[in-house]
Amino acid sequence: MTFHKEGYPTLFVTLLFSAVVIAIACYCFPEAPVAHWFAYILSGFLLITVIQFFRSPKRQYTTGENLIVAPADGKVVVIEETEESEYFKGKRLQISIFMSPVNVHSNRYPISGSVKFVKYHPGKYLAAWEPKSSTENERTTVVVEHSNGQQVLFRQIAGALARRIVMYCKEGDKASQCEEFGFIKFGSRVDVFLPLDVKVKVKLGEAVKGTQTVIAEF
Repeated sequence: MTFHKEGYPTLFVTLLFSAVVIAIACYCFPEAPVAHWFAYILSGFLLITVIQFFRSPKRQYTTGENLIVAPADGKVVVIEETEESEYFKGKRLQISIFMSPVNVHSNRYPISGSVKFVKYHPGKYLAAWEPKSSTENERTTVVVEHSNGQQVLFRQIAGALARRIVMYCKEGDKASQCEEFGFIKFGSRVDVFLPLDVKVKVKLGEAVKGTQTVIAEF
């Protein structure tokens, strides 16, 4: 288990805050052990929470020329045919994965290919399960073209807790299946828009693991 690089600033702030809280409890209330224990428990809880949020476990990857793997850990909350209006401007199959605060928050390429489109959108912070979050929340859009000519769009969407989306890719990059392309701090949601003729391999409500669960197949 490793700690993700995006978590170091948060970890530093948490350690600093914890040190201040413990110092105040010990020096301002030297005769109050309840205050000391409260400071220790609060500090421990915050530290464990940050480590949980920013953990980056090593995994065995599932790869394959015709496979589309989950770009994130979480729960499948949407499988439906929908109109994708930003890039394709047409019908696509949407699979959405909701990332809870206890999931790993790293996002990875579902397919290999060439990055054709990248765009960041500032926005609101509605709850990630709200339908409007796909079009109104802070989000990024990435499109990768597979070697077979088909394109897959995936969108990082911030939620009520997530306040920062990190994206590492740019147009023209070579995408390698299961390689990290971004990170959503404190979890949220990833939407994947696929060609209508793919074979869906997951079910609504299913828990998936990024880089390991196959969500569809060309």
